[in-house]
Amino acid sequence: MLVDSPPEQRAEIAPAPPTRRAIRAFGLLASVGVLVLVALASIAIGAKALPLDQVWHGLFHDSGTYADVVVADRVSRTVLGLLVGAALGLSGAVLQALTRNPLADPGLLGINAGASAAVVTAITYFGVTSLSGYVWFAFFGAAAVGALVWFLGGSRGATPIRLALAGTAISAALYGYLQAVMIMDDAALGKMRFWTVGSLASATDTTIKQVVPFLAGGTIIALALARPLNAVAMGDDTARALGAHLNRTRALSMAAATVLCGAATAACGPIVFVGLMVPHVVRSFTGPDLRWILPYATVLSPVLLLGADVLGRMVVRPAELQVGIVTAVLGGPVFIYLVRRRRTARL
Repeated sequence: MLVDSPPEQRAEIAPAPPTRRAIRAFGLLASVGVLVLVALASIAIGAKALPLDQVWHGLFHDSGTYADVVVADRVSRTVLGLLVGAALGLSGAVLQALTRNPLADPGLLGINAGASAAVVTAITYFGVTSLSGYVWFAFFGAAAVGALVWFLGGSRGATPIRLALAGTAISAALYGYLQAVMIMDDAALGKMRFWTVGSLASATDTTIKQVVPFLAGGTIIALALARPLNAVAMGDDTARALGAHLNRTRALSMAAATVLCGAATAACGPIVFVGLMVPHVVRSFTGPDLRWILPYATVLSPVLLLGADVLGRMVVRPAELQVGIVTAVLGGPVFIYLVRRRRTARL
């Protein structure tokens, strides 16, 4: 339920005491350590587990052995997982602050639907068959929907409720279009069935190079918005009193979330719940200050995504379960728990 401001954000966010800041900084450093361990596990574990010495050799030598080739493929997959996970978590945190809805995620504003509809269109009507082609169509589809939601939401007069309603309506229409095209075109259905569930399996160096500029730009904008988003999250009147530029902050937040989620969806399909779960969990121990929520979400979201990817490779060996399926299975119960919490229900 959308409200003007969560209870814990109705008072101005005061600087944390030095001890608490030190604890948060230590926690962020520990989170980076966990991310490194999960990344190493992503490289070492797959359909066939590799000993650490072979992983080490494959990372720093390229002798053409089976292990070295496997490590090289897994490194690309892990790097893409790091980038996509960070983008989804960061975009989710920005959208939760922008809409003042602790259960918001990138799908709320139709960004995932725009990317998916663009890819289906590219396959069906333009004959695009390569992932490098999907990336551009998906990104521009997400950007177009983001701009349309901003326009329908009132542009300079946009409010959280208008943005959410516009995004929900556009998502419903686009997913109806997507399903209709896939039902009528068997070729499109066959090509889309793995992309639509979200997967890191098709990661390549080319894909990474294509999405890095967008992800880097979106990350810089999102992190720079931490302080003005703190003001916006406390309500329009309070934000104006604090000197925040509401329209500029909302426009930049929409742009950052669209770029981050659009590029991530383009690279590996729509992956759900990462942008919802991680920022919400992070907020429970950092408090409402986005200057901490955004960095934590950037680090811990790849932990969840890569962990889910590793789990998907282990449970059905020698095949694998796409990471989008794993995050959906894990995220469903968590989402139900969050919705049923009395505190969340009152927001």
